[in-house]
Amino acid sequence: MPTTKQQNNKKPAIIWLNVSVFLITFLVAIIGVPLYAYFQGFSSATIIMAIVSLSFCELSITAGYHRLWSHKAYKANPIVRFVYSIGGAFAVQNSALHWCSDHRIHHQHVDDNDRDPYSAKRGFWYSHIGWMLREHQAHRYHDYKNVSDMQKDKIVMWQHNNYLTLTLLTNFGIPILFGLLIGELWGSILLVGFLRLVVSHHLTFFINSLAHMWGSQPYSDKNTAKDSVVMAVLTFGEGYHNFHHAFQYDYRNAIKWWQYDPTKWLIQILSFTGLANGLKRISEEKIAKAIVTQELNKTKMKLIQLSLPNKEAIIENLQEEYEQLVIKLNAYYSAKKACLESKKDQLIQNVEKSKLKQRYNELKISWSAQQQVWQNLVHQYA
Repeated sequence: MPTTKQQNNKKPAIIWLNVSVFLITFLVAIIGVPLYAYFQGFSSATIIMAIVSLSFCELSITAGYHRLWSHKAYKANPIVRFVYSIGGAFAVQNSALHWCSDHRIHHQHVDDNDRDPYSAKRGFWYSHIGWMLREHQAHRYHDYKNVSDMQKDKIVMWQHNNYLTLTLLTNFGIPILFGLLIGELWGSILLVGFLRLVVSHHLTFFINSLAHMWGSQPYSDKNTAKDSVVMAVLTFGEGYHNFHHAFQYDYRNAIKWWQYDPTKWLIQILSFTGLANGLKRISEEKIAKAIVTQELNKTKMKLIQLSLPNKEAIIENLQEEYEQLVIKLNAYYSAKKACLESKKDQLIQNVEKSKLKQRYNELKISWSAQQQVWQNLVHQYA
């Protein structure tokens, strides 16, 4: 009879269906696609269709499964939700209900090796794909209590209850029908079917693995999530992952206009056309405070490691400058808010508006000056 220690060390059962899907699609993609490209060649129509299909899958996951359903960062029209449900099945990443249940647990217990479904602290292989190859958390596989809100969505439940059928119809039907339409059946099956699926899988998996390993942490170091431009480009904007984990209910991952976040752009387009609403945004004040707080923590850690005779005095001065910065930050954003609200209120006299505007400009200058002092101080120990 096995001992308790032997039982605890026993590896979870292999999920052969997942192993088979990942292995077969990968082998066909890396062997079949190059051979067909060499001997036959792919038409431009098939290549374009593969790119369109990949984008459809990825945006259904990032804008649908992730930002809409997992985080409720915005609301979407039933037509949009239906399209996301089809794209999610095409992406073969489980139903929206199951995917979002896993993802909410990930955010609740991020980096906890026992509770985070794909903890990056268990290594690249595990967080990237290994967590799906064995029954690591079989006890909660059908526990959907944390997505009870989603169970009220008829489209979500329709997709969940018909997931296998939808997956087979999209992954066989779309490549075959397109191939027959343009007279390139096997080329479409290989490129739109197999290669598209493999690339789609691993781009999403990068968010769970590499986005917790490569990059910077400008907003928080409370977990392993990182910001990376490369990851953002590969994952349709999801690579600004440090921001996302710091402010998970914001519909954006990239907050600068020039940062690459096509998922954000899609949501904005849907909003402009009336197909989405209730877009949630974290206030500029909270973001600015998170940045300076992170700079304080990083600089303190560097100072602690340095051999300086006046280390304690420097840290104390740093803390005082930080507190002054936060005071001016709060004052500036309060004035900015009052100024914006005054523009909406027609009853406020022009004189009062002028005073508010003047006060806002003064605090903006003061805040900018204090920022410069702070940056000079922080960069001394960078």
